Amino acid sequence: MLTVETIRKIRLAVERDGKSLHQTARDLRVSRNTVRKVIRNEQTVFEYRRRVQPMPVLGAYVQRLEQWLAADHELAKRRRRSALVLYEQLQAEGYQGGYDSVRRYVRRWCDRQGRQTRAVFIPLEFDPGDAFQFDWSQEPVELDGMPVTAKVAHIRLCHSRYFLVVAYPRETQEMVFDAHIRAFNFFGGVCRRGIYDNMKTAVNKILGGKQRSFNSRFGQLCSHYLFEPVACNPAAGWEKGQVENQVGLVRRRFFTPRVKFKDFTELNAWLESRCLQWAKSHAHPIQSGHTIWDIYQRERDFLMSLPKAFDGYAQRPARVSPASLVSFDHNRYSVDCRHVGGTVQLRVYAGRILVVDQGQVIGDHRRQFGRDKTVFDPWHYLPALERKPGALRNGAPFKHWDLPEALERIGQLLQQRYPDGDRQYVGILQTVPLCGLDAVQNACAQALSMQAISKEVVLNLLHRSQQEPLAEEMDLPAGLELKHPPVADCRRYDRMLSEAVHVTP
Repeated sequence: MLTVETIRKIRLAVERDGKSLHQTARDLRVSRNTVRKVIRNEQTVFEYRRRVQPMPVLGAYVQRLEQWLAADHELAKRRRRSALVLYEQLQAEGYQGGYDSVRRYVRRWCDRQGRQTRAVFIPLEFDPGDAFQFDWSQEPVELDGMPVTAKVAHIRLCHSRYFLVVAYPRETQEMVFDAHIRAFNFFGGVCRRGIYDNMKTAVNKILGGKQRSFNSRFGQLCSHYLFEPVACNPAAGWEKGQVENQVGLVRRRFFTPRVKFKDFTELNAWLESRCLQWAKSHAHPIQSGHTIWDIYQRERDFLMSLPKAFDGYAQRPARVSPASLVSFDHNRYSVDCRHVGGTVQLRVYAGRILVVDQGQVIGDHRRQFGRDKTVFDPWHYLPALERKPGALRNGAPFKHWDLPEALERIGQLLQQRYPDGDRQYVGILQTVPLCGLDAVQNACAQALSMQAISKEVVLNLLHRSQQEPLAEEMDLPAGLELKHPPVADCRRYDRMLSEAVHVTP
């Protein structure tokens, strides 16, 4: 094969120095046909490509090898056979050739397949305030000394690249709502569009083209903040490529090495500060000379203003058990015992559980994560204590009842001194929803100071404290006198008695 140096010498001799083809061939010790080929083609390099690769030994096994390669191509990469394994299997079928022939053929076959399936990505450009992108990732963290896999929500402004990440224990709809509320407050406004993948918490059904049937509650979120949801085509992550790339960046820069915090509240406070720090210290990838924070300051004027925060709950029906408990996410929560056996609605927030029946809140608890936890509110069982006052001693809801000191002391003394002390104590507790805990606590404190320990004394003191004060005496203006002062006349009462008619049976 002619080298680039030989071609250069031939072209210099003929084109520049004017030598003949014969003289040039003689000086450079090449044939005249070679000189003619270089001059006629006007090329500076010649490459030889073999059109047909002879495979005298492997040829008989090519069809079998391609069948194996095609079958492996449908599998995950970690399950595909290597060239060495394929070579050993060919040997078992009688192949006598070398490993290099098999390896080269496997590499050429994979290159052809890669060129056929390789996708083309088109760069996207967004106007200020036009769109944001949303996605989830899973990151290992350590919370309170225990390893936890956090579900991290990523929301990113497409124009300025300003982003927020929020960690949660679940990847559920109420977490999606909470992430949007936090992000919109962090951005100080809302974009006109939101770009998502086809996550089940937002999309009920994929229709033709870009049409989607969105979840009702998710649609309410979009309507509240006045942005249009746009779902990507299935398996088309490049349509929200910014947030897809952000997942890898955040994993490398924020979660490596593994971060350690007490709980999700501390973790999210740290993540928010890191997002702000990143925006202020890193250059914008497109607009050189400006940081992400600089471009965000310009984009903020194009964002839609924020309405009041969306009531971001996911609603679930639940049945109240005979123990006055409702179950959700493998945990149980107490409700007002007057609703036992009924069907209620759970309003599930990111960190709170609200139990509602016909618009009335009958249970409000901090949300628990994990499994097999039971959360009691002792006041939910107060109506049942009227019939079962003995449950005060061993009832699970009352084991760790945090009551004011005076109220708790009254209960202990009543139970020690009177056979019906439990019932008397329940009678005092039942006044709390009517009069308030502070008023009952003050009445109990007064009874203790008087050393008069009984239900009647506490209720009497409570009744007195609830009475309205007497009206102040008014000073009458001078000169006002009654012309006819009232005179007591008992004779009118006597006449009424004499006129009364008694009916005998």
